[in-house]
Amino acid sequence: ADPKRAWYIWHDPAPDGGPPTNWLSEFGGSAWEWDAATGQYYYHAFLKQQPDLNWRNPEVVAAMHDVLRFWLDKGVDGFRVDVIWHMIIDDQFRDNPPNPDWRPGMRPHDRLKPLYTADRPEIHDVVAGLRRVLDEYDDRVLIGEIYLPIERLVAYYGVGLSGAHMPFNFQLIDAPWDAQHIAGLIREYEEALPEGGWPNWVLGNHDKHRIATRVGRDQARIAAMLLLTLRGTPTMYYGDEIGMADVPIPPERVQDPFEKNVPGIGVGRDPARTPMQWSGAPGAGFTAAEPWLPLAADYATVNVAAQRDDPASMLALYHRLIALRRAEPALIVGSYIDVTAWDGVLAYLRQHGDRRLLIALNLGHESCELDLPSGSENGRTLLSTHLDRTDEPIRSRIKLRGDEGVVISLEAPST
Repeated sequence: ADPKRAWYIWHDPAPDGGPPTNWLSEFGGSAWEWDAATGQYYYHAFLKQQPDLNWRNPEVVAAMHDVLRFWLDKGVDGFRVDVIWHMIIDDQFRDNPPNPDWRPGMRPHDRLKPLYTADRPEIHDVVAGLRRVLDEYDDRVLIGEIYLPIERLVAYYGVGLSGAHMPFNFQLIDAPWDAQHIAGLIREYEEALPEGGWPNWVLGNHDKHRIATRVGRDQARIAAMLLLTLRGTPTMYYGDEIGMADVPIPPERVQDPFEKNVPGIGVGRDPARTPMQWSGAPGAGFTAAEPWLPLAADYATVNVAAQRDDPASMLALYHRLIALRRAEPALIVGSYIDVTAWDGVLAYLRQHGDRRLLIALNLGHESCELDLPSGSENGRTLLSTHLDRTDEPIRSRIKLRGDEGVVISLEAPST
């Protein structure tokens, strides 16, 4: 037998000759693939061309730790580990239970609850092992991609923070765009963080519809201000900084294997993976060749070169937000204080020492007014998502236009 055979997960067939368990691939069909040459099945959580490694085998663990060291020795800053909660499976090979909430039209693999194929208790030993390797080096980061409810997500910080530095927090990606809902999930996440655990927020990624498609380009500016003023590390997805939207993909151009395996129910992720729009040149400045996915129809105007010269552009807003964040310790390490979430307005404070910043976000399209928080008589605008209200004095109330967010420095009351 091949000495590497035990690096993968093999199992004898079921008594009827079929797959050993009912486990399903994330990309459709069984998670088991028959190998006629050896008379066994091998396990793959995703494509059959992606057999899962056996993380219960010490040789695999040692080899993968050496892979990390290879790149760390070259100076990489760290790793973002894909589907980290899938890395180890049940050693008793028990069937997953049915999901009573599954309905036709939902993703096929959601017919079962992944009780024995994901988020196993043993995963935290695996993650802690990865973390120990990173801790052999200075200033490196371990990020885990995890789609789990908040209470399960935060377990990936590990006992005594021995796990991932930042288990990815995807709450904003799936959240309804509603002020009260978002305020609630911020509160829930902040309260669930372990002592000393550093928060993080993600607005868009390669698996989900683009933020400009989800909430519209006007509200995408609000989303940018939210992401870059919440407590914790923000993660941005390429193209969001210029307001790129989903691109319709004709059937003959589909590349995503998930869509190819499970067509017609909207699981394809290609619309959010189209080429970055650098300029209005042919190929959007991304390539001189034919790109593997089509360009957006609006690439000639929605691109970096055009927005770099426009002081009111989405790109300009991102630049201003990042500069403000770097300049304000309150935004980097300050506390987060809930203020209000009503009538479509989300407001919160970031505070560091005596410096208090009010972030007020109008998630609606109509103008509205908001009182400054108690203990603050006056303030001054530092930034508006419209990029036209810098250093404007505020007296007791702030008026927000539709689709506008502002950052206000609050003055202490005069005594």
